[in-house]
Amino acid sequence: MILNYIWVGFFLIGFVVALVQWLFMGDAQVFQRIIQSTFDMAELGVMKIALPLAGVMTLWLGFMNIGERAGAVRFLGKIVGGFFSKLFPEIPKNHPANGQLLMNFSANMLGLDNAATPMGLKAMQSLQELNPKKDTASNAQIMFLALNTSGLTVLPISVLALRATAGSVNPTDVFVPILIATAVSTLTAIFYVAFRQRISLWNKTVVSWLGGIMAAIALIVIGFMQLDRESMETVSSIASNLILLLIIVGFMAAALYKKVNVYEAFIDGAKDGFSTTLKIIPFMVGMLVAIGVFRASGAMDLLMDGLRAFFGLFGSDTRFVDALPTALMKPLSGSGAKAMMVEAMNTYGADSFAGRLSCLFQGAADTTFYIIALYFGLVGIKKTRYAVSAGLIADLAGVIAAIACAYLFFG
Repeated sequence: MILNYIWVGFFLIGFVVALVQWLFMGDAQVFQRIIQSTFDMAELGVMKIALPLAGVMTLWLGFMNIGERAGAVRFLGKIVGGFFSKLFPEIPKNHPANGQLLMNFSANMLGLDNAATPMGLKAMQSLQELNPKKDTASNAQIMFLALNTSGLTVLPISVLALRATAGSVNPTDVFVPILIATAVSTLTAIFYVAFRQRISLWNKTVVSWLGGIMAAIALIVIGFMQLDRESMETVSSIASNLILLLIIVGFMAAALYKKVNVYEAFIDGAKDGFSTTLKIIPFMVGMLVAIGVFRASGAMDLLMDGLRAFFGLFGSDTRFVDALPTALMKPLSGSGAKAMMVEAMNTYGADSFAGRLSCLFQGAADTTFYIIALYFGLVGIKKTRYAVSAGLIADLAGVIAAIACAYLFFG
């Protein structure tokens, strides 16, 4: 229901703002920009997101099917079964969803968005099989969505690459702040959803796993801090792609050992790729068009001016407001937030306070509304319960942590 209000709200606010600009500011082109935006966003959703995603989905669902038939996904599920049984008590310990969840989270942490999405969609389908109320989000699905929207990323390769392209003297100086901000966002998501679902996190299993993850991140941070920019980008790229290749080869090796027909297993799994993508096109187009109307009407610009004036009343340092468009766009559109980040670096400088902070916002969280529309749309979830609030609270925690880190690291 909340997605309905949000979706309609974008259109209504956009229309009202456009009407005001036409009547009182004489902007006769605003309606044309809005209509053109609807066509552009619809084309973006189908041609530049859905169709490329169909190829990726076909590829990875094929590989995932090989892993499932070989028992590799179930094996991975057993490794994290104890930890996931605490966060996802509705999932049986030996259920394939555990392995699928692990692979999705791992791909997200490595910054492998193209691999993470099909893995996540597969995991969502498995969680839907366990869901007793097919039109209502289950506890496990909400926890899964909250962790995805929190956007825990250990290797923010795209952000570092865009900073280098924008002419930053030291593109990797945002690496540690991003890790801190995204860790805060993820922990907030876990604690909030656990509180809503009355899940106790104070036990040895959860504490040891979370402590181990944080320790691993700390070691990665320390290791990467010893490298220069070129070495960091090289090591990040090699590590990410090598791990992904090892997963593929590992699945195939396990399948051969189990005497599974690898090619047949791949084809059977790949057949679902295009049909799965078709199911999510309406949800993607609907959300992207609403966001486009909101932006084209000038509502985003008015919001930013209002925020700058509001924080100025308290006499506070308002430099962070210049980077807020990235933070506000991030829950709505990943590509839109990336464009805002690039725009901030081009306008204020890649190594300016606003330029760096926009990069922190980009890496601190993920696209909440897009992910919810995509994943829930696939399985027909209409009642999202508190999934949206969980994602937005995690986003807010990441934004606050990013601002704090920006002032701490960059003054």
